[in-house]
Amino acid sequence: MRNRSLPTDYVRRAEVRLRAIDVLYEAGSWADVVRESQEVVELALKALLRAAGIDPPRIHDVANVVEAERSRLPAALAVDINRLAAVSRTLRRDRELAFHGAEDLTPSDFYRRRDADEAREGARLVVSRVRPHIPA
Repeated sequence: MRNRSLPTDYVRRAEVRLRAIDVLYEAGSWADVVRESQEVVELALKALLRAAGIDPPRIHDVANVVEAERSRLPAALAVDINRLAAVSRTLRRDRELAFHGAEDLTPSDFYRRRDADEAREGARLVVSRVRPHIPA
């Protein structure tokens, strides 16, 4: 049996996290904005896939699935699919680095305002495109 409330829950949680991202942004916590933006995009795209009857894989970047399943997604999104996938790929690349850093990289020193701007704008774009296709 398929849980039909998951897409709605995912997109609602993505919207709440968008507000949390604004708080992190106002605090100048650029690395955290990048990390949380990735989670917003992941939730929103998984909501879109689930709403289309596609069980998303348990991975952080579902860009390949979104592109492969474009014919099963709402036709109104056709023009946006490549952009949504690109946002997902870009943010996935930074997911662990923005959170954990590395021996030679401290996230708070590495990420800049422009990184946060791009991440936050990408997250907002994905949610704004996906939201209309998810049941309330």
